[in-house]
Amino acid sequence: MFIPDDQGASASTGGFAEPPDNRPIPHENVRHMLFGRLSVVQATIKQLHHLNYAEPNDWSKPISTGRPNEVMAILTKRVNIT
Repeated sequence: MFIPDDQGASASTGGFAEPPDNRPIPHENVRHMLFGRLSVVQATIKQLHHLNYAEPNDWSKPISTGRPNEVMAILTKRVNIT
């Protein structure tokens, strides 16, 4: 969420907090792939957004798989390793 500077908030650092000793938090990328009809893929992306898992614009544009009425969308998400 963006809070204007005039409300006393500082700029975001991308959502990754530093541990107390200032060592970077280890992370890896995970890739999610959705396959199905365009309407079902879009509905799933909206539901994952509603659950605060991923922003809709973070997904690729739907890509045809070559199968009738089937597309795929890809999301690469950075996750912290604890």
